[in-house]
Amino acid sequence: MKKRTLGFWEIWNMSFGFLGIQMGFALQNANVSRIFQTLGAEIDDIPILWVAAPITGLVVQPIIGYFSDKTWHSRLGRRRPYFLIGAILASLALFVMPNSPVLWMAAGMLWILDASINVSMEPFRAFVGDNLPDEQRTKGFAMQSFFIGIGAYVASKLPLMLTYFGVANIAAEGVIPDSVKYSFYIGGVAFFLAVLWTVIKSKEYTPEQMKIFEEQEKETKPVYDDFSEAWYVKNGKSHLINGLIVLLVGLIATYAIYHYDLKKDLYVLTLGLISFGGIALIVSGLMQTNKTKSSFVNIVIDFQMMPKVMKQLAWVQFFSWFALFSMWIYSTGAVTEHIYKTTDTTSVAYNVGANQVGEMFANYNIIAAAVAFLLPLLAKRTSRKFTHFVALLAGGLGLMSLYFITNPTTFTIEWLPMIGVGIAWASILSVPYAMLSGALPASKMGYYMGVFNFFIVIPQLVAASILGFLVSSFFDNQPIYALLIGGCSMILAGILSLMVNDKEIITTNE
Repeated sequence: MKKRTLGFWEIWNMSFGFLGIQMGFALQNANVSRIFQTLGAEIDDIPILWVAAPITGLVVQPIIGYFSDKTWHSRLGRRRPYFLIGAILASLALFVMPNSPVLWMAAGMLWILDASINVSMEPFRAFVGDNLPDEQRTKGFAMQSFFIGIGAYVASKLPLMLTYFGVANIAAEGVIPDSVKYSFYIGGVAFFLAVLWTVIKSKEYTPEQMKIFEEQEKETKPVYDDFSEAWYVKNGKSHLINGLIVLLVGLIATYAIYHYDLKKDLYVLTLGLISFGGIALIVSGLMQTNKTKSSFVNIVIDFQMMPKVMKQLAWVQFFSWFALFSMWIYSTGAVTEHIYKTTDTTSVAYNVGANQVGEMFANYNIIAAAVAFLLPLLAKRTSRKFTHFVALLAGGLGLMSLYFITNPTTFTIEWLPMIGVGIAWASILSVPYAMLSGALPASKMGYYMGVFNFFIVIPQLVAASILGFLVSSFFDNQPIYALLIGGCSMILAGILSLMVNDKEIITTNE
């Protein structure tokens, strides 16, 4: 038994929900820093306020992936219940977010909004792996990239588009402009309707059918399920040693930050180390006392046994997303301060620059949509890893070019830097997933796609922790330097992509 080859419109329908999901993400990425600054946040405090987004992704995605692998609803299937629940919650959060009266509430709403978006988004990646045969998965992820680009383009332009209809773009100090508020309302409606379309128009294979597919692929993909009691005891001892080391390093680093009165953002890193060490100790105890059937232990073991290609792609993802996060949180400050020479959020110059950031984000997304189906063609003629290298190199140079802009025009700010970023974005959204999906067992597709998100989230946490420290300590609080760091990081990711061993996956996916 083989998975059915799907037609164009079937792939279209199963990917359409990403249009709404990305509208939610794009509104968040392009406007949250603006909301924070309007409500009184200082520029070097922006990264730590953003930390809610990656933390929720780190926690939510693997958990949702793990449970969606084990879910089956007679009418909604395996992944679609999570699409729908996440869409409802995210749409409500989009209505509340721009009405936050104070900074702490806006930061809390970012947490809720990002968690809700992740509930919908994570199963969409596994949806492609579930429903498409190997040879169609590159097309499936390319279709997702297309909708991501279109959705983000429209959402990023919404505040400016609404000003053409007389919606106010400037408000009193401490008040979110109506152009931003109404954009979030539109995004909330679009999010729900787009995801509902996929829920209604798509089908899923039954657990019995997926079981057959899993049995067939065990011949070519390692599936780890059964281990001896001695193996668990030995592995538990290893987790004990590693956990103690990481926990000790985290505690020492936390004390150093406190003792030397370093920037508080750095606590994100040290508390992350402490949490990781604590989890390792808990797992060690469970393994050594033969409590190995718990979901918690299974999640950790599956993480430990991740496919080799996934480990290789981890570093590529790390430096790619570190660069993207630097762009998302610092572009508004970089453009308004470095190019327009203003920090006054009530000034015309500031809001012109802030709107141009929305245009920039819109443009890189429409470019990504335009090139989404060209990247598989280039990969077929060369290789996926070379294609990813070229795309990331273009993105890194695009980010770095913002430093050299002295004449702010529509082309020099809104288009020229974003051409490279758009190419990189299209590749980041599709090529790594195409490399990875062929190596994942069907029974754990959702979980591993969620774990893959670790290598998106962890760099964002690192960026949120150290970028504020670097900008304030070494670059006189000038956010443009965060973009230069991001550009270098993206180029490094491109170089690392050349080291990924993609040979076995190319033979099954192409």
